[in-house]
Amino acid sequence: MVPIGGLTCCLSAAALYFLGRSSGRDAEVLKSVTRVNQLKELAQLLDTACKVLPLVVTVSGRVGSDTPINCEYSGLRGVIVEQTAEQHFLKHNDAGSWIQDSALMLSMCKEVPWYLDDGAARVHVVGARGATGLVLTVGSEVFEESGRSLVRGTLDYLQGLKMLGVKRIERVLPTGTPLTVVGEAVKDDVGTVRIQRPHKGPFYVSDKTIDQLIANLGKWARLYKYASMGFTVFGVYLLAKHAFQYIMERKRHWEMRKRVLAAAAKRAGQDEEGLNGKSESGPSDHTKKERLMPDLCVICLEQDYNSVFVPCGHMCCCMACSSHLTNCPLCRRRIDQVVKTFRH
Repeated sequence: MVPIGGLTCCLSAAALYFLGRSSGRDAEVLKSVTRVNQLKELAQLLDTACKVLPLVVTVSGRVGSDTPINCEYSGLRGVIVEQTAEQHFLKHNDAGSWIQDSALMLSMCKEVPWYLDDGAARVHVVGARGATGLVLTVGSEVFEESGRSLVRGTLDYLQGLKMLGVKRIERVLPTGTPLTVVGEAVKDDVGTVRIQRPHKGPFYVSDKTIDQLIANLGKWARLYKYASMGFTVFGVYLLAKHAFQYIMERKRHWEMRKRVLAAAAKRAGQDEEGLNGKSESGPSDHTKKERLMPDLCVICLEQDYNSVFVPCGHMCCCMACSSHLTNCPLCRRRIDQVVKTFRH
């Protein structure tokens, strides 16, 4: 039988190992990016480097926009707004009870052009929704109960549903939020500087500083590493335990086989001594071969087998051992009844 537990632990350890390597690699990359202390220095840096040369930098500032979005429920002004609506209800399951469930009714997102501003210059950010580390603030969370009516209640009951209400959640990136952005800096022909996802490299939009990002990635890399080591040790233990049990089981089978063969040889010797005292018209060759086969219980290998299993019909155990069995040792079928046999 395949040791599923051990294999699962080893595969989990491999996955955690690669996650740890990825986090550690990202931390090393973030250490090597160019840090821009003031946004006005970024335009000069791009002019010095070259407009077409990929330049991955990290900048900080506060979120701003010329056309911010006025949130419908929270009243906040933001540059990215996500709205979701979930229908909550009770449904009748097969067991006859009511369980709570929900279904997504609406999911929409709005984003306007926005920038980072440190008071001296602005840098536009493009494609922030696809960046790592972007967390939107929950601006509003409202639950609207469903209206009660006899007709609606009857229809819902016939369908096995009880409507509870609609939960509306509004997440927003408010203006004025301090952010750190890591990405490729470019400058267009009109002199506008923007940061976007690089073709190769990190792209982060986070409310943490660059040093905090590096520290967090390093911490997760260590946690993944230790978890990988733990799963590896446990998985190897399970595999070794399974292998040891398999070896001991095979060894027990070989010892049992030797005991059965020894018992058969002993019984054959006793039968030959008995045959020598009989006339030449004794039992046939077929009967002699049958006498060579041991009649011992396959469990204890001490008593003769004297019980028949119903319904499979196998006879291989004594009554004492049969009383402890639920399945036949030969065919593994369930034992409904044990019938004792008598030999003459």
